[in-house]
Amino acid sequence: MTTGVAVTTTPTSVESLDLDPAFALHRGGKLEVRSTIPVRNADDLSLAYTPGVARVCTAIADTPSLVNDYTWVANVVAVVSDGTAVLGLGDIGPAAAMPVMEGKALLFKEFGGVDAVPICLDCTDVDALVETVVRLAPSFGGINLEDISAPRCFEVEDRLRALLDIPVFHDDQHGTAIVVLAALTNAARLTGRSLGDLRAVVAGAGASGVAVTRILLEAGIGDIAVADSKGMLYSGREGLNPVKDALARDTNKAGHKGSTEEALAGADVFLGLSGSTMSEAAIASMAADSIVFALSNPTPEVHPEVAAKYARVVATGRSDFPNQINNVLAFPGVFRGALDVRATTITENMKVAAAVALAAVVGDDVTAEYVIPSPFDQRVAPAVTAAVAAQARADGVARL
Repeated sequence: MTTGVAVTTTPTSVESLDLDPAFALHRGGKLEVRSTIPVRNADDLSLAYTPGVARVCTAIADTPSLVNDYTWVANVVAVVSDGTAVLGLGDIGPAAAMPVMEGKALLFKEFGGVDAVPICLDCTDVDALVETVVRLAPSFGGINLEDISAPRCFEVEDRLRALLDIPVFHDDQHGTAIVVLAALTNAARLTGRSLGDLRAVVAGAGASGVAVTRILLEAGIGDIAVADSKGMLYSGREGLNPVKDALARDTNKAGHKGSTEEALAGADVFLGLSGSTMSEAAIASMAADSIVFALSNPTPEVHPEVAAKYARVVATGRSDFPNQINNVLAFPGVFRGALDVRATTITENMKVAAAVALAAVVGDDVTAEYVIPSPFDQRVAPAVTAAVAAQARADGVARL
């Protein structure tokens, strides 16, 4: 989640920075490349490199799909960013974004067994981003877009998905959406309702707000309305970009035209994805057994302890409160499942299947403080992987 909070540090010596455990942990980076085969003698060398490698190259030149069997490509994801929307830090550029992209690659490996390469690009033009990623794509089995600002991120992803025959996934959008759907499914079940019974209000029409809204519509939520910094989106509102205009046409059945807080009166669900602030009175005006997901970091839209006075279920994006909505619950398993079957894309059905599988990990153990599993629950990645792979086959996008 992004909040626009800027963090500055005073230039100082490397030695003094290393006194901070975060700097000490990051010294030298968080990744390395290791070989998977030994090179102990001339025979090993002649097979790993010349002349033996030439036979493999020739075979791939004749049958390009063999690259997936005889190189690392089928198990490697590019984590691509232009550094324009990094965490809560905003537009900090490609160099400063690298620690986050390294961290993302680390999580891919730790939680999904997926190798990932962080790539920070020194360009922000949509055409340049798309062209660069397309040219890099033959080296990878999938593309994970990360921390690219809205609304550019929507066009970048759409164009890459149209141009490439490998999975392209903007995690800020879809990882968040998958985890929100899973948690909301369990929260509704806890209160004796289904998604179709709920009226939700979303604060935030950026990457995550749009994707969360779209996946909830796909999953059959009863009604959902979205607000940006100027108020509720509704059909006919002037000045909307194409993404918001399309969203306005598909949402807000009740026709709310005022503020987010006004729309919350009697609503069942609040989804905060904006970095804004929500008053206690607005949360108090919601329906009985309400559900509040205040997901901005580091400061939720409403403090969880305040929200809990009125809501049955409260979730945040933070690890120091129950029900953390953490993208690491989704993206490693999503890519693992897609790569395992060599999927050509990641469909909407595959995302929903991931959310259903994630919700099922909680199962009958659901409580107000446990609507989503921990990232360290070892059942999570296998469950999501299996569901995504099966759905890819059902959707006809699997090559294995």
